[in-house]
Amino acid sequence: MADSQPVQMPEPDRLGAELSDAVVLFHEAIGSLMGLSAADHKALGILGREGPMSAGELAERTALTAGAVTGLVDRLERTGLARRERDPEDRRRLVVTAARPDDPRVAEAFASLGAAMAEVTAQFTPDQLVAIAEWVALSSAALRAQAAAIAARRET
Repeated sequence: MADSQPVQMPEPDRLGAELSDAVVLFHEAIGSLMGLSAADHKALGILGREGPMSAGELAERTALTAGAVTGLVDRLERTGLARRERDPEDRRRLVVTAARPDDPRVAEAFASLGAAMAEVTAQFTPDQLVAIAEWVALSSAALRAQAAAIAARRET
């Protein structure tokens, strides 16, 4: 990190815990602007990034039960942030499609976060950013695998 004193290496599990806490709190705050929980907001983000998917696919992607996803999609529909539609490829199948929030406070919050994260990123060299990106990818894969394992145990 340029122009700063070396940072003492934290305990490995603390790195993830602190980041996780901050991310959940941010998404809880954004969700509250939209009338959603953090989990609802994250599911909306998955739909927005990955495109329309069935409720079953969303349940698999979020490691939520089918019943929980039904309630989640109902809440997103009530707020106008998602809709159930016929799959254009298979008219027998329903998919959930995300809509963009039109609340300027949400857009402002994400713009502010983008600027803050750009400042953070600018403090690292390209090689450091490669290592950080690898850590994020590996951590994300580990978290998804753990969520899937928990979901599998829950269903047995």
